[in-house]
Amino acid sequence: MVSVQEALSRVIPHDDAPLASPHPIQGPEPPARNPVESTNGFRPPGYDEMPGTSNASGFFAAALHNQNQNLNLNQPHIQQRFPTSQLLAQLTSSINLDPASSQNNNQNVVTFNIHFNQQLYQIRLPLEATVEQLKRKIFDETSVPVCRQAIRGWPPSKASDAQQLGTRICNLDLAPENELILVDLTDDGFMDTEQDEVTQRVDKNFTIFIQFESDTPLTLSMSGRTTVQEVKMNVCDIKSIPVRHQEWTGWPNGCDNDTTLAQSGIGLSHRFAVRSTERAAPTNSNQHNAFEVVTADSESSADEFEDATDFNNAEYIFTDLPPAQHLNRHLIPNNTDDETSGSTQFVENYKARYGEPCPEFFVGSLESAKQLACLRPAKERKLLAIYLHHGKSILINVFCDQLMKHESIIQTFKEKFVLYGWDMTYESNKDMFLSSLTACISSNASLTARNIKLDKLPAIMLVGKSRQLGSNCEVLSVIHGNIGLDDLLTRLIETCEMFEEQLQVEIRQEDERAARDQVKAEQDMAYQETLQADMAKDAAKRQKEAAQLAERKRIESERAEEDARRESIRLVAQQSLPQEPSEQETGTSKIRVRKPTGDFLERRFFTNNNLQDLLNFVTANGFLIEEYKLISSWPRRDLTAIESSQTLESLKLYPQETVILEER
Repeated sequence: MVSVQEALSRVIPHDDAPLASPHPIQGPEPPARNPVESTNGFRPPGYDEMPGTSNASGFFAAALHNQNQNLNLNQPHIQQRFPTSQLLAQLTSSINLDPASSQNNNQNVVTFNIHFNQQLYQIRLPLEATVEQLKRKIFDETSVPVCRQAIRGWPPSKASDAQQLGTRICNLDLAPENELILVDLTDDGFMDTEQDEVTQRVDKNFTIFIQFESDTPLTLSMSGRTTVQEVKMNVCDIKSIPVRHQEWTGWPNGCDNDTTLAQSGIGLSHRFAVRSTERAAPTNSNQHNAFEVVTADSESSADEFEDATDFNNAEYIFTDLPPAQHLNRHLIPNNTDDETSGSTQFVENYKARYGEPCPEFFVGSLESAKQLACLRPAKERKLLAIYLHHGKSILINVFCDQLMKHESIIQTFKEKFVLYGWDMTYESNKDMFLSSLTACISSNASLTARNIKLDKLPAIMLVGKSRQLGSNCEVLSVIHGNIGLDDLLTRLIETCEMFEEQLQVEIRQEDERAARDQVKAEQDMAYQETLQADMAKDAAKRQKEAAQLAERKRIESERAEEDARRESIRLVAQQSLPQEPSEQETGTSKIRVRKPTGDFLERRFFTNNNLQDLLNFVTANGFLIEEYKLISSWPRRDLTAIESSQTLESLKLYPQETVILEER
């Protein structure tokens, strides 16, 4: 029977002399198994501790613990090194050597690595424990009160459940070992839930430090909206490591390719380690290839070419030898300045290389092509066809010299599409165009173009805009270069018919809107005419009233002037009257004047007073001689027509007389 110390010496490294048997039995080593297969780059829980011949374990552990967390290995809660032979006796009492019992215990225990203040705290709890018990353990280690603990790194689908203190750990879909981040909310105003912080972190920038096994480190700055898949694609573009060959260390548990950086639970500054699992394909040195070898970047070559049946069945393509490759395979020079100049060079080089006839390409920016095709009324709208060229593809010459020169293809592009071409041969031009796709079309369009493999190029992306697709343009179909003429024409026509069918509702709505607008325009015109007529009437009325007002003012002014003149004449006549004699005086005459109303005016005069004095008396009472005449009763005569200097005595108007006022 093997002793306890001898058993421990086989599994625990130490500084003393080894306790192993002098003749160890070496059995055949089992083949190494890739632990990240079918995980899309995510390492299974406890991968660093999994057995195997790969040296990635030590590399990732160092990258994660030494660079990302800057751990202080001298903390009392972290064992820094394994025990030596002097401690074996103390350990044997607490070690259970029963494999079945040990396995059952490990399955019922969850390990939490709590990252807080640049330190790591390891806590082990049974599966039946609650979140509240975990937080109390954290309080014992960090002294952060339970009410002020915000724990990040839970699986996104269970983040809300993890906020409930009574939730059991076994219900949170956790791995046997989990990386969690502790945030002290003392200075943060007691934030409510993790989801609130995710909302705040979405618009923040994350700085990602990536350590590679045999390459220079990489630093990326990305928005919180960036997904894990997009991070991997960036690493693929920069380091040329396909996503399926990327083995990551440092992501919290529960993350998948659709998880955003804000949801992942990492800090605004975080470190990762990436290892490439790609192996060089064996080559045959005795085989000489006359053509360039193109590696299909695909996870399953059989699946990738499952859709290539029609292309292989297009017998006419291979009846003749394919045209010889041109020396300069690109159509746009490297590092072109802008889209317009690149588009111009593309069209010129395409025509020079493949000759006439050829499709009519749009010359200008992608934004201008999109506006011409998509940003028009539904009846005039077309599909935007984006032709993606790559000089290193073996399909280029066949596709361009035969399919793209066919009359039906050229005519279809001319009538139904706005055709825009771009060369993806150089990475600089590819990156520029992908950025333009993101800005002009959508991020999905850019991702679609990026994911087209070299053995599928050239390709045609069909982009359209309709109300059913939403407010933005979307990719309706992608036609790869490994296709025959009939299938290419069929795909183009089917996509057009589908797009036109989607536009029918929008066209009908536009027609109804146009009819409503026409009726509204006619109503507005009639209203305007009526309004103009009413305004003309109002203007005429106001003009008439103004004229009447002016006439009244004129009349009133003349009347006032006339009244002033009459008053002036009356005052002069009144001031000219002689003094009236008294009744006792002799040589007087009493004159009575009957007014038109029948009333009488009466005054005494001296007989030697002249007729003018009588006329002044009448005038002083408001009866102007120019308006009235004074008639004597017997003999009847008009006294105003007689010389006014004659005396009353000479005119026989004494001792008394009655005269009559008549209007002239």
